Amino acid sequence: MITAKPAWQAHPGLHLPAAEKPTIYFIGVTTGKSSIMTVFPGWAEYLGLGDVAIVGVDCKIHDAPETYRRVVSHIKADPLSRGALVTTHKLDLLKASRDLFDVLDPWAELIGEVSSISKRGDRLVGHAKDPITSGLALDAIVGPGYWPKTGGHLCLLGAGGASEALTCNLLDPSRSDRPARIVISDRSEHRLNEVRHLHDRIGRSTDVAYQLAPGATDNDAVVNALPPRSVVVNATGLGKDGPGSPLTSAATFPRKSFAWDFNYRGDLVFLDQARLQTTTRDVNVVDGWVYFLHGWTRVIAEVFDVDIPTAGRVFERLSEIARSAR
Repeated sequence: MITAKPAWQAHPGLHLPAAEKPTIYFIGVTTGKSSIMTVFPGWAEYLGLGDVAIVGVDCKIHDAPETYRRVVSHIKADPLSRGALVTTHKLDLLKASRDLFDVLDPWAELIGEVSSISKRGDRLVGHAKDPITSGLALDAIVGPGYWPKTGGHLCLLGAGGASEALTCNLLDPSRSDRPARIVISDRSEHRLNEVRHLHDRIGRSTDVAYQLAPGATDNDAVVNALPPRSVVVNATGLGKDGPGSPLTSAATFPRKSFAWDFNYRGDLVFLDQARLQTTTRDVNVVDGWVYFLHGWTRVIAEVFDVDIPTAGRVFERLSEIARSAR
């Protein structure tokens, strides 16, 4: 029987119990509130994964390095622990446990984070899937050829790991469909410099602006200056990991723009602000549900070593199963 077990709370000295069946872990903060706990059993049955389980692992934000090492060590040593999806802790977990991984994919090496932990034989493998999944989600939202057709810009409010991942995708030399300009704002000059240095290593195939925005009114000014049909993204975590929005209610979204929140659950004030302008500014409001679908299906494919298409009949069926269980 496919099972979704209650979240295991990470406490000092407490160890995960041995898995009783092939298990994927969800390493996050409030994993029990995620839709994946009800969605996964239906997906696993449809994909023919057999008698498997998903277990949530709740860690504190910026938890102690030994906590991350304990979780990763368990996955590596336990025979029936197949791998994990990592959210929120992607940077901290890899920093604390880098030596426990036998293989890191090029994105993980470049960004310094892991969102997917899997096994191949006796090797523990870390992938940074977000550059792939965020790009798939963006393409699904705007459609093919959007950027040259519209001239819209991409605005990322927040310079954390999610923004790094999406911009890595868009600046990849192999990608041709990209905005003419990307604007990244953050309240931390240090974070903006980190993203800038990452882009220096990749190379800029489009114009990128790094805007220091200490407060919400500064973000308002950034958004107000965007051209029509731009895509405005809440990449701060506000609305899920913390209360509020990166904008004030005075912000004016560009006409015919997309307001996209990377999150799909929580008190998404940013999207509430955008909804007030759907009629007057023709703003399209999009939550993180499509990102959720691509994020989880890519990691499940890696952990259980199965092929899951990113579009077409199988992916649409997985979407239907997820919607019915949401």
